[in-house]
Amino acid sequence: MLVIVVESVPPRLRGRLAVWLVEVRAGAYVGNLSKRVREMVWNQIEEGLGPGNAVMIWKTNTESGFDFLTLGPNRRIPCEMDGIKFVSFLPLEQEKIEAKNDDVDDIVL
Repeated sequence: MLVIVVESVPPRLRGRLAVWLVEVRAGAYVGNLSKRVREMVWNQIEEGLGPGNAVMIWKTNTESGFDFLTLGPNRRIPCEMDGIKFVSFLPLEQEKIEAKNDDVDDIVL
């Protein structure tokens, strides 16, 4: 089982993904591909991503039962701890700005 989710990608990439996978929702593709074809599809995503982002999830023999790759800007950042992958969230831009301002206010001259 393979799932690919793309956001803000060029139409040509979406069309290319639809050749190998079924688009069950806008930007969400599902299929059952071999490792070799999966890697070829990921290369196509890398080449045609543009300003968007993508995540590819597939079933594998790991502790969690799946593995995934991400590409492009996104608040969700993959992390790994003791061989298990999970997702961490980056703060929103506004929160970053407020945190920087708070740090500056704390400085005493």
